[in-house]
Amino acid sequence: MPSVHFLNVAPGDCTIIRHGSGHVTMVDICDGNTEPKVRKTQMTATTQVKPRGNFRMCEYPTNPIQYLKDLGIPGIFRFILTHPDMDHMDGLNALVTEIGIKNFWDTGVTRDPPEFGEGSPYDEADWDCYENLRKGKQLDVTSLTKLAGSRFKFANRSEDGNGGGDGLYILAPDAGLVAAASQGDDINDGSFVLLYRSSGGRVLLPGDAHNATWEYVLNHYEKDVANCSVMIAPHHGRDSDRSFDFLDKIKPKLTLFGCAPSEHLAYEEWNRRNLEFITSNQAGNIVLEIDSSGISVYIENETFAGMKSPNCTIRNRLGYVWLDHILKTDG
Repeated sequence: MPSVHFLNVAPGDCTIIRHGSGHVTMVDICDGNTEPKVRKTQMTATTQVKPRGNFRMCEYPTNPIQYLKDLGIPGIFRFILTHPDMDHMDGLNALVTEIGIKNFWDTGVTRDPPEFGEGSPYDEADWDCYENLRKGKQLDVTSLTKLAGSRFKFANRSEDGNGGGDGLYILAPDAGLVAAASQGDDINDGSFVLLYRSSGGRVLLPGDAHNATWEYVLNHYEKDVANCSVMIAPHHGRDSDRSFDFLDKIKPKLTLFGCAPSEHLAYEEWNRRNLEFITSNQAGNIVLEIDSSGISVYIENETFAGMKSPNCTIRNRLGYVWLDHILKTDG
């Protein structure tokens, strides 16, 4: 059964897709250098219809490399770096050396390396690993630079070049966005925007896409993204001094927010549009299990699940608690 795993990491993103083909895709990594903490669900909340309060799950982040090992995943078929910010490649070197990847996707955006050393939360080895990957210098890894509209084997084409593949479509950036981002206008506007077309519905993964990227996507791919089943909130759901008009066109049935201080998250942009969302701080890890009827949503935090879906006892193979089912209405 295909599944999408949205991991509880901070302050970046990490999403794992287990495809029906058996391939495993990882989009970004964060907290790959952290010591895994003992999982627990200490939290406080009120008992309203829409559960509110600080569930504190972001205090116990998941190490993606340990998560892969716990699932028995022996290697990553493709690692996709949405854009070269350190909170999207935190643990990349350990991933390559401990788990291994076969393919690396990059947009071609370039930037100067950040400052490392005392006071930096990041490891320079991850930046060096990224540089080797994007330049094709990593042994036994195929590095691909792909842009909007690319069609190729094992992504949105099967091995014989026909339709199918793993259902991954690149909607952004194009060459113009890459050039502008590399010249310093906004590195986030060089971010991949990916659409995963699954048997149960469409899942949109927009990285840190900013205003120019959303303008491009809606101008070229509005029908592909409108009314999608699930969207991962761009830039972890942060306000980011940006327009949220894209939500009026996309209207996702469910949005997944990452970890960030609540005062920085743009909850109100979803609330005033009556769009459903859940956060990593509420749910912990989130797993979307996919079949032809739609997408079943399972979460780690049993307390939040019980408050949102009373008397719910269904669990998946990881022991996560069922939260919702999103009926398939699109392909």
